[in-house]
Amino acid sequence: QNYYGAAKMILSDNPLGLTCGMVCPTSDLCVGGCNLYATEEGPINIGGLQQFATEVFKAMNIPQIRNPSLPPLEDMPEAYQVKIALLGAGPASLSCASFLARLGYSNITIFEKQEYLGGLSTSEIPQFRLPYDVVNFEAKLMKDLGVKIIFRKGLAMDGMTLHTLKEDGYKAVFIGIGLPEPNRDSIFQGLRMNQGFYTSKDFLPLVAMASKPGMCACHSPLPSVHGTVIVLGAGDTAFDCATSALRCGARRVFVVFRKGFTHIRAVPEEMELAKEEKCEFLPFLSPRKVVLKGGQIVAMEFVRTEQDSDGNWKEDEDQVVRLKADVVISAFGSILSDNKVREAMAPIKFNRWGLPEVDPETMQTSEPWVFAGGDIGGIANTTVESVNDGKQASWYMHRYIQSLYGVTVSPVPELPLFYSPIDLVDISVEMAGLKFPNPFGLASATPATSSSMVRRAFEAGWGFAVTKTFSLDKDIVTNVSPRIVRGTTSGPLYGPGQGSFLNIELISEKTAAYWCKSITELKADFPNHVLIASIMCSYNREDWTELSKMAEAAGADALELNLSCPHGMGERGMGLACGQDPELVRNICRWIRQAVHIPFFAKLTPNVTDIVKIAVAAQEGGADGVTATNTVSGLMGLKADSTPWPAVGRGLRTTYGGVSGNAIRPIALRAVSAIARALPGFPVLATGGIDSAEAGLQFLHSGASVLQVCSAIQNQDFTVIDDYCTGLQALLYLKSIEELEDWNGQSPATMCHQKGKPVPRIADLMGKKLPSFGPYLEQRKKIIAENKIKLKAQNVAAVLPEKKHFVPKKPIPAIK
Repeated sequence: QNYYGAAKMILSDNPLGLTCGMVCPTSDLCVGGCNLYATEEGPINIGGLQQFATEVFKAMNIPQIRNPSLPPLEDMPEAYQVKIALLGAGPASLSCASFLARLGYSNITIFEKQEYLGGLSTSEIPQFRLPYDVVNFEAKLMKDLGVKIIFRKGLAMDGMTLHTLKEDGYKAVFIGIGLPEPNRDSIFQGLRMNQGFYTSKDFLPLVAMASKPGMCACHSPLPSVHGTVIVLGAGDTAFDCATSALRCGARRVFVVFRKGFTHIRAVPEEMELAKEEKCEFLPFLSPRKVVLKGGQIVAMEFVRTEQDSDGNWKEDEDQVVRLKADVVISAFGSILSDNKVREAMAPIKFNRWGLPEVDPETMQTSEPWVFAGGDIGGIANTTVESVNDGKQASWYMHRYIQSLYGVTVSPVPELPLFYSPIDLVDISVEMAGLKFPNPFGLASATPATSSSMVRRAFEAGWGFAVTKTFSLDKDIVTNVSPRIVRGTTSGPLYGPGQGSFLNIELISEKTAAYWCKSITELKADFPNHVLIASIMCSYNREDWTELSKMAEAAGADALELNLSCPHGMGERGMGLACGQDPELVRNICRWIRQAVHIPFFAKLTPNVTDIVKIAVAAQEGGADGVTATNTVSGLMGLKADSTPWPAVGRGLRTTYGGVSGNAIRPIALRAVSAIARALPGFPVLATGGIDSAEAGLQFLHSGASVLQVCSAIQNQDFTVIDDYCTGLQALLYLKSIEELEDWNGQSPATMCHQKGKPVPRIADLMGKKLPSFGPYLEQRKKIIAENKIKLKAQNVAAVLPEKKHFVPKKPIPAIK
């Protein structure tokens, strides 16, 4: 449940992650390429997951900050202080400005001709699909980085041209003004809205201004639509017009298009929504004539279209269809036809479609200092593609600006990530005189099988590692037939996400010399990471003394005494054979204390009557702490014919193995808390089912100091450390926000709702409660309806004040 970590990853790649999660055609993009598409469960709902994670982060109301590794603004090189202009405040410009600001540029200005930002996301995507506060949230994150927005000023307005911008000192310009004019068929020339004719550029902005609170300081009514409405077109905009027309009062809506259903350009989600809302579809019709009566539209005439054997579309004038209509909405796309705007873009070159010539890789126009993207770039067809245009342009604008100052920048984009104050939270830990960069480390298990694996873990960001347990050469073992199998605790689940594992595996087959050399090399390359050597011997003082001194001499920061391996080693008088007897544990710890000067920790087994007695014995023997717990001895399952699983060889032999993963978390939590209560302040290294930052925090609350992980890595890979660190930072930071006190970690409190829609509490509205039956139920409905009308009037009547970010009012908790 690391919603911040998910949102951080999303917003790092896509500054408009919430918008894209809500409106982008995921069925044609990410979902269409999902590996699970052909399975019974079906593809992952990536758009829904993206929307959910970013909506939770939106509710956190936390600002974006500059990359913490950048110097202060006043210390940035001169190249980062140049003036940069972006024309239009649509998705492409918002994306471009966000990445430029993340790169460190501090003088970025967006010029928007309207009094609202967001471009088509605001003016042409209905409120029920994309609320205005979503667009405002993403723009606010951009403004957190110092980007300025000037409204009611744009290209060709008040004399603004590329030439005047250059004269004003702007070193780079991004054009993201979209395609502002509708593509109007000649049969509609002269028709006006009061006659019942709208273009999508007329209709959708009117719908938006009437239904999007905060968009403008106006209180305009929804466009008056009645009777039968014909929508012309087969793109996303046409279906937005159709579903909006129903909400504006239309009794029936026909979506009419020239080709068949297989040629519909709209994404399946849009078409399915229109179908569910009872819109009618009429294919193979081309508009021919608008029929007027008394100056009002009463019908339209169409001719049938057909596709010949060569694939060409032809119109059959002999087949005429007449449809009665009260309103016609044309959604035939958009163009750039305003000559003043075209002249203002001089001297850039235009292509044969009347759009600026743009390099599809760099988004650069014929003028090196001018870039373009979004609809006007002629490449993007969706919101996410427009966002990518801006993202791509930002890097090449960066390259161009730096070249003006003699700095060479790589052609391979290396754009900075999203950062917030959460990323500044210190999660380092001091324990037993050791400084851990973060509390997460590798347990002495499969992820630490070799030196190269530990190295890879440190490179990924793990704070510490415990080596695979090694012994003296005389005790070295051979894993004849090791087994690590999925658990049965999650049912017939295969693949990642296992709730438990069972291992029948012994200690390391590698020699003590190998591990000592590895420790020396790893400490030389990662001096700030803690490396703990896990060692095991039989109950023999000379052996423990020799091995512990070898590990100390190699440079290990600490030792972990494996007194708890539940299988295979007990038969040799090692591991569990030593760890179940308090006296043996006490003596072994005394031997180690006399032999070395570095800290050491006894790894305890849960396969005892009272683990606290073993921990007390370790403390009395001089241990600096304990690890709790090792795996739990278990038998994972039997088949219907009574044979064990897993089984080895023809004889189908098995043994009790070590159960690990989430299935043993309750046992490990109990062990850690019991030890912490009995021995206050005594360091505990927790392990057992730590598969998330939230699970880790449970162990920290229970008294653990640092956290060891194995099964979660087996389920995924070493990169889970990013999720753990950002998750823990978020959990600690949110504790300092008073406004989020009712949250459970990163999960907001569940609102009072019915069928997913918020319901106000009657007691809050009228000062007393009302039953939900009989006449009281009708009274409740009336009060709630009146409250909705009141809130709507308040919200739409004026531009809503910008909500201030939450800031810590209490100290951010630290890990002890």
